[in-house]
Amino acid sequence: MKKNTFVFFTLFLTGWIASCFCQTPAGTPVDRLFKPGLLRVLILSGHNNHNWRETTPFLKRLLEETGQFDVRVCEEPAGISAATLAPYHVLVNDYGGPRWSSLAEKAVEEFIGSGKGMVVVHGAIYSFSGLETLGDGHGGIGLKEPAWEEFAQMNGAYWPAPPSGGFHAPLHFFQVKTAQPDHPILKGLSTVLPATDELYHGLTLLPQANVIGTAYDEPKNGGTGKEEPMLITTNYGKGRVFYTALGHELPAMLEKSFILPFVRGTEWAATGKVTIPADFSPLKADANALRVLVVTGGHDYESSFYSLFEPAKDFTWTHIASNIAAFRKDLRKDFDVLFLYDFSQELDETGKRNLQDFAESGKGIVVVHHAIADYQDWPWWWKEVVGGRYILKPEGTTPASTYKHDEELFALPAAKHPILRGIVPMHIWDEPTRECGYPLR
Repeated sequence: MKKNTFVFFTLFLTGWIASCFCQTPAGTPVDRLFKPGLLRVLILSGHNNHNWRETTPFLKRLLEETGQFDVRVCEEPAGISAATLAPYHVLVNDYGGPRWSSLAEKAVEEFIGSGKGMVVVHGAIYSFSGLETLGDGHGGIGLKEPAWEEFAQMNGAYWPAPPSGGFHAPLHFFQVKTAQPDHPILKGLSTVLPATDELYHGLTLLPQANVIGTAYDEPKNGGTGKEEPMLITTNYGKGRVFYTALGHELPAMLEKSFILPFVRGTEWAATGKVTIPADFSPLKADANALRVLVVTGGHDYESSFYSLFEPAKDFTWTHIASNIAAFRKDLRKDFDVLFLYDFSQELDETGKRNLQDFAESGKGIVVVHHAIADYQDWPWWWKEVVGGRYILKPEGTTPASTYKHDEELFALPAAKHPILRGIVPMHIWDEPTRECGYPLR
């Protein structure tokens, strides 16, 4: 290898979630609990048919990065009361599950009706609809809850019955069009916002619904052939509600079509005005940020993988879901680091030359988990670059490598290296490999 190319390989990924309290300590002055001058947001979460453990922290982060909001999270909203909600200006509903107590539902109705606001995200509109089947939690037949009818009035839209063609077309790329470009939430934004999401259809609009964004539901993709409502505002009493049908899991929330209406819609729901600039983006990185190319393909993975690359100031990232497409051209001018999370064996001579040129240019490569099994028949790659490989099948007297799911591991730093500086012993559950082949040095 040429120059000083740095390669880092890890056999596991880990993550963590911080949790917040639902209610404020009794008797504590409000001005000591919140940052002064910021709008106070309470996110209602803790149950959803989508992965709320990923989406709720991300929603919190988006709001906080605007510098406009002080955000708390409640994971047990069934017991909230008027006293719980009193300090806040706006609620963000990321909840999908059983109905709350009558006390909690009345508290939310009065909260919004008094002149405050709520934002409802994606599948949260389905909650309290009366369509939810209770039972074993796996589609079993059970009793249906009565609908919380005021919730539909707040949203301005609901499903009176399951649509014959399902609630949405398959996840796909489509464009959200601004039906009211002069609305405060959308003013200054592009009139067309690209989305990769679920496109909800079949919603019944109530008279108070104000549709400010739509998307065409393509029939060949299982759609209705109509412009379907994607962004809706309503007035409820003296208050305001904003609903976005976008936001299926974290990857969809990374799109600007979700981010900009969401943060601006939260400010509008809280105040009736929008001051967050149309070019706001938590995805903006520093001018000298590292440019990272993430390569996947050949192996499935959880969408939580993308949370590793949530908006950061010190790097930008591009994702390509194929090693063939990733290494089709010279990457040295466009990227500083390759992050390999693929499981690939085939690579043509052009791809190999471009990958080798990058490796020998003094830039960085990170090899993660199953990517240690890449390119079994390319010794230069696994001997000179990675420093080892997962052996897929026996080779002479050398047995195939093995692995075991869900093992309890205590990982200890084994050497002094900048990567490990400050890292303490880690207790994790993961999938370790055994009998990996490493070249003699």
